[in-house]
Amino acid sequence: MSLNNSPSWTTSHLLMVPPKCFSFNTETGLDNEFQHKLNATNSELQEKAQLEFTNMVAGLRAFGADVYIFDEEQDNTPDAVFPNNWFSTDIDGNVYLYPMACENRQREVKSQALTSFLETNHFSVKNVIDVRSLAVDEAKLEGTGAMVFDHANDAVYAAISQRCNRVLLEQCAQRLDVKEVIAFDTHLPSGNAVYHTNVMLSIGDDYAIICSKSVAQSHREHVLDTLKGKNVIDITFEQLAAFCGNVLQIQNKDGKKALAMSQSAFDAFTPEQRELLSKSGELLPFDVKTIESVGGGSVRCMLAELFLPKAG
Repeated sequence: MSLNNSPSWTTSHLLMVPPKCFSFNTETGLDNEFQHKLNATNSELQEKAQLEFTNMVAGLRAFGADVYIFDEEQDNTPDAVFPNNWFSTDIDGNVYLYPMACENRQREVKSQALTSFLETNHFSVKNVIDVRSLAVDEAKLEGTGAMVFDHANDAVYAAISQRCNRVLLEQCAQRLDVKEVIAFDTHLPSGNAVYHTNVMLSIGDDYAIICSKSVAQSHREHVLDTLKGKNVIDITFEQLAAFCGNVLQIQNKDGKKALAMSQSAFDAFTPEQRELLSKSGELLPFDVKTIESVGGGSVRCMLAELFLPKAG
C-alpha cells in the first residue's frame, strides 16, 4: 500500500469508543506522565468522561463528520476511549492490529467485533493484518499513537519508546510500503521519553505541529529538515502538556477541513499560532479535560480514522 495514492488523507469517517470503564490506568501510568489522579470516584470520572465524549461526538457531527460509535462490552479497559492505538485502516481495505504495551490495553483489541461492525456500516474490509504476529521479544507498536504519518510525502515519524519498538516500526513500515521512516529519541524535562509520538507531533496536508525541544538534539535538525515545505508550528513543553501536539486534521462530508483539538490545546496556542493553523482548516476545540487529565491522552487519541472504501 502506497500512502500517496490519494491527494488527501483526511477523512470524514471517524470511529470512537465510549469511556464506559474510564478510570486512572495504573499500568499505563508507569510511563505516561500526563496522567493525573483526581479526587473522584470511578463512577464520577466515568460520568464526566461520558459527558465530554457525548459533547465531542455531537460537535463532530454538527461539523458534518460521520462518527461511528463502536460500543462493545468492555472488560476493565480504562483506556478504551483511545482506539487509535490498537488499530488503523487504509484506502486499500486493510485493517491493521497493533501490539499494545499494557495487559489491560491488549484487551481492547477486538478483531472480529471490529470487522463485523465495519462491514455492518458498509465499509469494505479486504484484509485484517495482525502486526502483533511480527512482534518478537515482546516488541510493542501502538498504532497511530506511536506512528504519525505524513501521507503527502509517504513518510512516517516515530518517537522511540516502550510503546514504539524501532525494529517492529521498520517492519511495519515496510508492510505499509512507506518510503521513509523518521525515527528519533525524545526527552521531556523529567528526562523521560515521550510515551506516544502523537502528543508531540501532528502532521496534516500543509502543516506540522511539533515540540522540537522534546526531540533529542542529535536528531532534531534532521526531523525539522524533513518538515520543510509545511507550515511548522513549534510548541513549547508547556503547550505539549496542554496537548497542543494532539491534533487531527479531518474533513466533513462536503470536503471542508478542520483541525480537531481539545479546548486546553486551543487555549494554549498563541493567537498567531491559531491564525496560522486556521489556514489548514476550521479549528474545532472540544472540552475533554477529564479524559485528558486522567487518561493522559486527548482528542486525537480518541479518533480512529476510517480510510476504508465503502462497499457496493
